[in-house]
Amino acid sequence: MVEQWQLRAAFAARISRMYGREVPAYTTLVDVSREVNEDVLRTRGADAERLGAIARVTAERHGAIRVGTPQELGQVACVFGALGMRPVGFYDLRDTPGSTLPVVSTAFRPVAEDELARNPFRVFTSMLTVSDARFFDPELRSRLTAFLAGRELFGPELLALADRAEAEQELPAPDAERFLELAVTAFELSAEPIDADWYAALERVSAVAADIGGVRSTHINHLTPRVLDIDELYRRMTGRGIEMIDTIQGPPRWDGPDVLLRQTSFRALAEPRALRAADGSVTEGALRVRFGEVEARGIALTREGRALYDRLLALIDERAAGRTAAERSEVAHAVWTEHLPATEHGLAAQELGFFTYHPAASDRPAYGGRPPADLGGLLDQGWLRAEPIVYEDFLPRSAAGIFRSNLGEAGSRHSGQEGSAYDARRLSEAMGRDVLDPYTLYERQRDRSLARLPRDLRPQAVS
Repeated sequence: MVEQWQLRAAFAARISRMYGREVPAYTTLVDVSREVNEDVLRTRGADAERLGAIARVTAERHGAIRVGTPQELGQVACVFGALGMRPVGFYDLRDTPGSTLPVVSTAFRPVAEDELARNPFRVFTSMLTVSDARFFDPELRSRLTAFLAGRELFGPELLALADRAEAEQELPAPDAERFLELAVTAFELSAEPIDADWYAALERVSAVAADIGGVRSTHINHLTPRVLDIDELYRRMTGRGIEMIDTIQGPPRWDGPDVLLRQTSFRALAEPRALRAADGSVTEGALRVRFGEVEARGIALTREGRALYDRLLALIDERAAGRTAAERSEVAHAVWTEHLPATEHGLAAQELGFFTYHPAASDRPAYGGRPPADLGGLLDQGWLRAEPIVYEDFLPRSAAGIFRSNLGEAGSRHSGQEGSAYDARRLSEAMGRDVLDPYTLYERQRDRSLARLPRDLRPQAVS
């Protein structure tokens, strides 16, 4: 029998090999990531594994796919459910400044600590918001709805095996092999000719809309290894002549603890695609929609920490308006240094970051006394040690920044129209399964560690 985590690990490995064949620059990205990780491990030793053992970091990937309808999203949820991956978080990318992204998203990932440690594969999954009148007028919406209704992304055999794997949490080896074969094939880039006029009509709205609704299949849009020093990776990729996007998205580089998520990518590459003209003739063209992304993960922030993060981004935008990218980086570093605790201890004591808590090795400081009642005091006086919880999720502004940096034309939007309502509840109803709140997951992990502490070491108030 093949358990769910083994299915997930095998699927992630096969998808990675497949994407490397389709986009060779991705293989270069993986190789450079491995080199950087090895160098960081050599330089920093055990401290390099503070946010995950090197075996986990080396195997870690997140992918991204795009679907067109709630029904397709439900089928995707079924496939990833077979791999022990659940939808976590709701991301609305439609109001991103400077670009047209008619999509809302969630991320499928494992949620239990032991499952994340085994293989933390994630898939950021976006769904086209066909009913949003700001992007699609009635005529285009009608044509798009009909087109999407006429395609099949996932066959009945794959979905049946997926249902069985999720229900039984395992599959016999022959069925597991068949499931993996069908699942990987479903996300390969299709060689079927694309209707050039239809694709162009959607591309005038958004390159993302065309990538989703202009073809009869889905595919891996990008695949992302994890690196321990994303700034060094950026330098090495550029040194190899690979064109990277202009910036690293997310928090700035600074001297304090890494938080949340930093991402960058090489630019989307022109890939040969067969295009069908109105007269039925097929010619070879090229589309530029897929890229290779890399990420560096930090400490998960609490709700209060995340609110502070958002305020700091707004402050950076205000102070860096009209400045160059290099000047913006300096402003960001200064803002971070001014407002964010410079140590993990500070993040924990101010309850800005998520940690698990454990008795100090001696269970009490050398000078004795009774433990204080608050978390900050327990940490300050050495009664407890804090282990950081890795941020397992995504940042909508960063995701949109990656998408925007890899789009061609800006697209169009009818701002005078009213946007349609999409939220986590609507996605949950589409999939028949709840979109989980990431904060709740981190809070549970933290609270379980607090509950295991001796009674006199439990802080009285942790928000």
